[in-house]
Amino acid sequence: MNFEKILADQRTFFNSQKTKSIKFRKMYLEKLRDLIIKNEELLYAAIYKDFGKSRFDTYTTEISFILKDIDFYLKNLNSLSKPKKVKTNLANQLGTSKIHSEPLGCTLVIGAWNYPYQLSLSPMIAALAAGNTCIVKPSEVAEHTMKAMAKIINENFPKQYLFVLEGGVEEITEILKLKFDKIFFTGSTKVGQIVYEAAAKNLTPVTLELGGKSPAIVTANADFEVAAKRIVWGKFLNAGQTCVAPDYILVDEKVKDSFLDTLKSYIQKFNYQPDSEHYTKIINRRNFDRLVNYIEKDKIYFGGNHDSQKLHIEPTIMHEISWEDAVMQEEIFGPILPVLTFKNFNEALLKISEKEKPLAAYLFTNNSEEKESFTSKISFGGGCINDVVMHLSNENLPFGGVGNSGIGNYHGKFGFETFSHQKAVLERVNWGEPDLKYPPYTEKKMNWIKKLL
Repeated sequence: MNFEKILADQRTFFNSQKTKSIKFRKMYLEKLRDLIIKNEELLYAAIYKDFGKSRFDTYTTEISFILKDIDFYLKNLNSLSKPKKVKTNLANQLGTSKIHSEPLGCTLVIGAWNYPYQLSLSPMIAALAAGNTCIVKPSEVAEHTMKAMAKIINENFPKQYLFVLEGGVEEITEILKLKFDKIFFTGSTKVGQIVYEAAAKNLTPVTLELGGKSPAIVTANADFEVAAKRIVWGKFLNAGQTCVAPDYILVDEKVKDSFLDTLKSYIQKFNYQPDSEHYTKIINRRNFDRLVNYIEKDKIYFGGNHDSQKLHIEPTIMHEISWEDAVMQEEIFGPILPVLTFKNFNEALLKISEKEKPLAAYLFTNNSEEKESFTSKISFGGGCINDVVMHLSNENLPFGGVGNSGIGNYHGKFGFETFSHQKAVLERVNWGEPDLKYPPYTEKKMNWIKKLL
């Protein structure tokens, strides 16, 4: 496939100015919405083949996000695109100042396999809403969903405007050599570094949505029933293959035993069995083997069973864990939940701060001082107090990482801004200008300049 030709055609199409039309953008967003709804069964079937994800989970964690994104931009595109008038300083009177949001140009979106529809199409939708052309590269790890997206989009959209690129490492390596106006990547920190390095050669701006070890802190002041129920749901959703899932728990040692027992009761209640409607398999054998190697039999509090044929790993709680254990060195990205303890809440926050900044962080407490310390003392991409994961469902909040967990953000207006350039325009009148800034310079002019500037 001639990647240079595809990108060149998209650049020619972008330069035609057609994508800058709000009517044009809305037309294709509406078309995409209709295609998603029309092909819902195809999308369900493809993702089930990849890792056994149910219709319910696919709709709630994938398709609903996509449809909500489209609806948001259809409702708000006029106001988002409208030039924003800002104050004009004294030195530029008489004049008006405005910020114009203009599309960056030709964009590349590289999606991830764990939520293959949402993490490929949501940033793509933001790119189109902002007036760009887009090439989308879904993850080849979820092969059937990649093919489903390619079929739906490539058969219904002009290639010079929107195109889904199929393939693996070879294809992505080649396309990263080309000069885009924006690259959006979701995936691991290791691959993110490769993307960032490739983009730097062309000075291409990049948004990186990565990951990290996201903590869930449970203090003695928490509601244990609520904390356990919500952590179990958020952790074992998608079999733990969620970038914002709680990666580990830090619980006050005074309440560890009772909290562990509550965690166990909710895992049993939710009944995570092989082939369950609400529990997926691990995406492939490589990830299955990686996860199984984390499980130390003498540290299992609950679970630990696994089936290599079905790629099923039972929800597993590990305790008596130290910061030096293997399971604490990398993001787990699976249904294994290590539990550590702390004696002092502020010391626990300090320990988290010493690590790489996580994509998410969660606190369970009813204590206002602990809430304030949590939000002010540790840095993380985004998170919740007394819940997990749900912050990313609010389009009014930016979603993104910080430091090692990512660069930039999106969702709602933040996605529009991510794929836009904020262009400053000052317009002056043709009369009433004093000669202060023009030669010859005098001491009197200098005194006036000091007052004005």
